[in-house]
Amino acid sequence: MNNDTPITSMIRLRMGSHDAHYAGNLVDGAKMLQLFGDVATELLIRSDGDEGLFVAYDSVEFLAPVRAGDYIEAVGHIVSMGKSSRKMVFEARKVISAVDIPGQPSACDVLPEPVTVCRASGTCVVPADCQRIHP
Repeated sequence: MNNDTPITSMIRLRMGSHDAHYAGNLVDGAKMLQLFGDVATELLIRSDGDEGLFVAYDSVEFLAPVRAGDYIEAVGHIVSMGKSSRKMVFEARKVISAVDIPGQPSACDVLPEPVTVCRASGTCVVPADCQRIHP
């Protein structure tokens, strides 16, 4: 890996009714952490050829509500690499929002600008004997 070029990952998905946990179709904030975990797994595979392990979050900020029907884009990148540790930062952004219009239960709006709903940073590890070098 070239240390000047960060390894990045992005996933985008729709929050379904099965993700809604609270009144008003509100999605549990833990869903954003699940998405960050998936992004972290891809980052580790790209950097080391192994899924590694998520050790801890250093910080988590929930910034805006997420509801069933919203489309969320979760992104992350590795900011530093130790012998086995990988420090990462993550951001989840709402790019499409479900809209509550009477008589139109499937109405949605593409947002003119993404809305940041969550930010986090954390550390993952890939044991030395599991690290593989990619060409």
